Amino acid sequence: MADYSAIIVGTGSCVPERRLTNDDLSKLVDTNDEWITQRTGIKERRIAGDGETTASMGAIACRKALEAAGMQPADVDLIICGTITPEMQFPSTACFIARELGLHTTPAFDVTAACSGFIFCLDTAAAFVESGRYRNVLVVGSETLSRVTDYTDRGSCILFGDGAGAVLLQRSTDKKRGLLYSSLHADGHGWEMLYCRPGSRHPINQDLVTQRAQFMQIKGREVYKFAVQRFHELIEDAMQKCNLKAEDIKLIIPHQVNQRIIDAAIERLKLPTEKVYVNIARYGNTSSASIPIALDEAWRAGMTKPGDVLVFVAFGAGLTWANAVVRV
Repeated sequence: MADYSAIIVGTGSCVPERRLTNDDLSKLVDTNDEWITQRTGIKERRIAGDGETTASMGAIACRKALEAAGMQPADVDLIICGTITPEMQFPSTACFIARELGLHTTPAFDVTAACSGFIFCLDTAAAFVESGRYRNVLVVGSETLSRVTDYTDRGSCILFGDGAGAVLLQRSTDKKRGLLYSSLHADGHGWEMLYCRPGSRHPINQDLVTQRAQFMQIKGREVYKFAVQRFHELIEDAMQKCNLKAEDIKLIIPHQVNQRIIDAAIERLKLPTEKVYVNIARYGNTSSASIPIALDEAWRAGMTKPGDVLVFVAFGAGLTWANAVVRV
């Protein structure tokens, strides 16, 4: 039994100003607004401009989370960043974020779990907080997926956008609030469904670039089947483990992967659509940033209040999948 609970006391997000609409994409590849909307639910996505990076957006999201909590960067004991588009191969993006916040000794590290990254980070941060090791932990998901997207591949370039979201977790003795349950999973046997080559197995060289193999590769149909199955299982697992009924849940905030995937899972679970927060039409798939961006929007729109139960679910490359139940 944990000594403390880890409660969310502030949220923040940051998205680039530049919008890439479906009509814009129709000028780059053979596609159109109707085709993209019907298959994904996406109308536009945000694209990082010059000077906007994974770390710079992550730092802005963190500052907003701190402001919402009435805290200062100096109050932060640890920073954990989820990303698959890091500032550099090394140092960690979290170190760059700490630098942006003016911190000099605060521990900071990255977690790589693709679209499940935010929940993996949240679970890790909660363990530090619940044990009493740290009092205030920043959890941030930040991505510049546009930098690894092939804009000649219409099957993938329509899906992804950039952005960052963050929460501040704080130690509390109120055991009725905070992270009530979470589960993390991975199966490396499915890595070929979604991957990005550059690394020790495929060092960057001229051949890799000539083949445009430095960009993300995705098997859309297989990912669709995997996501629908896991979405259903993760929601059911969260409800069973926490003894929840649909009416007990204020909001389900899923990874914003595809509107059709979300709709299929909701129908299968017989859940009312108003229980599920979706903003994919405006941002596309922002990987580890998608849940914290959506959470921040819902929080600031007054859609959640103290005592509400939220359920997060995510699935992504790895393969990875995860869920979390939080009482705010």
